[in-house]
Amino acid sequence: MNKLQMRRYAKLLAKTGINVKKGQWVIVQAELDQPEFVEMTVEELYRAGAGKVTVEWSHQPLAMMHYKYQSQDTLSKTEKWEIEKWELKKKELPAMLYLESSDPDGLKGVDQEKFTAVRSARTKVIKPYRDEMDNNYQWCIAAVPGKAWAKKVFPHLNVNQAVDKLWDAILSASRADGADPVREWARHNDMLAARCDHLNRLGLTSLEYKSKNGTDLKVGLIDGALFMGGGEESLKGRYFNPNIPSEEIFISPKAGEAEGIVYSAKPLSYQGELIENFSVRFEGGKVVEVKAEKNVELLEKMISMDEGARMLGECALIAYDSPINNSGLLFYNTLFDENASCHLALGHGFTNCMRGYETMTKEELTKKGINDSIIHVDFMIGSKDLDIVGVTKNGDRVQIFKDGNWAF
Repeated sequence: MNKLQMRRYAKLLAKTGINVKKGQWVIVQAELDQPEFVEMTVEELYRAGAGKVTVEWSHQPLAMMHYKYQSQDTLSKTEKWEIEKWELKKKELPAMLYLESSDPDGLKGVDQEKFTAVRSARTKVIKPYRDEMDNNYQWCIAAVPGKAWAKKVFPHLNVNQAVDKLWDAILSASRADGADPVREWARHNDMLAARCDHLNRLGLTSLEYKSKNGTDLKVGLIDGALFMGGGEESLKGRYFNPNIPSEEIFISPKAGEAEGIVYSAKPLSYQGELIENFSVRFEGGKVVEVKAEKNVELLEKMISMDEGARMLGECALIAYDSPINNSGLLFYNTLFDENASCHLALGHGFTNCMRGYETMTKEELTKKGINDSIIHVDFMIGSKDLDIVGVTKNGDRVQIFKDGNWAF
């Protein structure tokens, strides 16, 4: 991989992704796959003004080993030092950069009952800290190639070729393959903001999805909710891009208002396994039935994590004619595959989608209709014939998507 282009990508993540402020503490979470790139990124963070950069390394095979040998009680326990660390994060509000590279099949064979129970127990302890920190700091999720991930995407190539090919795909999808990715992202953010402005002027109360694959779904929207996309601003006044890549315009729908059925357009990678060719049916705003050709039991466990796991937390709009979809690649990674075409998410909604959210309590936001859950799982529904119609407050019907792409 071209070292100069890697450096440009690292600079993009530092300046556009988290937009580090002078003297800020930054935490980078990464696996062991690309230490040279992590080193570049840390240097670019310091050049951008970071006061301290901490790298937290992880290794997926070790996680698998822990689940094999440790008891459920041991795994479920949140240690005192972990709680103290969350207390420190809550106080200092470090910027967070997450570099994904894990094997899509890396947790295949894990005891799913144990995995789900452990995740639920730990999240109950950690979630209050996350809720309190929400919207107060910058964060960005991006990706670098891992060997196993690269071979999953390009099985016909040898490992080194596959890694190089995945680097090319990541940089292209992330608009980071040109001479000035920072400038390219400024243009991209402007385009996304213009689409958001148009949608927010319409005053929509619901979205209706229909496709020839059987999708026929109506989703209610919250009065006062906003469509968002690209960069956003923290409560501390810092503009950042939470996802690189990102092609989506999204909104948090009204929890408890969804009727009909929706069919997946791509496999869902969840807890290290793939759920394939599935459907989700809603009644009274909640999932009442799921079907899948593969791993339906895992899908059922997912929607049983808590009450909010059966309701929608996000509706995201992405043109079928998107750069990622046009690449023809299935990345087996939600960060990329969700940006190929339209998707929905079950679980936690985004509080900052509400006008005036900064003046509301968590309870008030939940009462308005922002869903709350310990999960937020995106699944892809966009197809080349997907139509989406928005219904306004006065009953007008506005074509939002036609044949999979934007109608305006």
